[in-house]
Amino acid sequence: MKLTLGFSPCPNDTFIFDALIHHKIDTEGLEFEVFYDDVETLNQKAFRGELDITKLSYHAFAYVTDKYVLLDSGSALGFGVGPMLIFNPPVTRFVNDEDKEIFKGESGTSEKVDLAPIVSKSKIGIPGKYTTANFLLSLAFPEASNKTEIVFSEIENSVLNGTIDFGLIIHENRFTYQDRGLAKLIDLGDYWEKRTGCAIPLGGIVANRNLPLDVQHKINRVLRKSVEFAFANPKSGLEFIKQHAQEMSEEVMYKHIELYVNQYSVELGEEGRKAINLMFDTALEKGIIPEVKQGIFLTD
Repeated sequence: MKLTLGFSPCPNDTFIFDALIHHKIDTEGLEFEVFYDDVETLNQKAFRGELDITKLSYHAFAYVTDKYVLLDSGSALGFGVGPMLIFNPPVTRFVNDEDKEIFKGESGTSEKVDLAPIVSKSKIGIPGKYTTANFLLSLAFPEASNKTEIVFSEIENSVLNGTIDFGLIIHENRFTYQDRGLAKLIDLGDYWEKRTGCAIPLGGIVANRNLPLDVQHKINRVLRKSVEFAFANPKSGLEFIKQHAQEMSEEVMYKHIELYVNQYSVELGEEGRKAINLMFDTALEKGIIPEVKQGIFLTD
């Protein structure tokens, strides 16, 4: 049986799926036609129900629970992994005397200042409307409305050239922004963790509900075996990961993997489910997502 599969070219996804798509494990008769896309493109494909299996943002998942069910393996949840709002100290245009301390790029200065008035009047580059990053931004700064969607890998450049005031960065950019002279205004992952005490649900792997239930469970089993193989053989997929890592150094690649692939990627468990349910309940309460009427977990 051949299934369409979508995931990002980021190291955490290629690390997870390497053994599955290259048959380093028993795939129980499943074959895969693979599509590599950035997270917002995958979200849009999920809205159209195009793929049998796909990675998507948890924010986006809330809009397609009628089409897809969440697998127990493959998710990206964690602590210290959230999106960051960054800026370019020399270029920021709207600084006044009251705001100057924030824009020195000094660690911790933003925690002493009410950021809401500053962020709400700013132009912000986001990696996609339906990304979990934008959900967290909307939760922290509900008045921020001047947003423009930019492919995540170009957000740093947009901040540097001054076309946006702040950039909402995800993935490996959390390791590179300081090297380019950029500074952190706020870590939205830290904001979520302090507010909830839970891991941040970033992205999950979902299966199309049109697939037979036994096939959905088979996909989940095979995916778990792929994650477990990757943990047991972390260098096995190195060439495959490098091929898609956009000139990233091996050190940064594995920092990225260590950050986003963890016990929740093997199995969500009680704590992972709690974090996801809390995110959905919070987003529904704030009017950020529609009501979810289906059970979202495959193992429900």
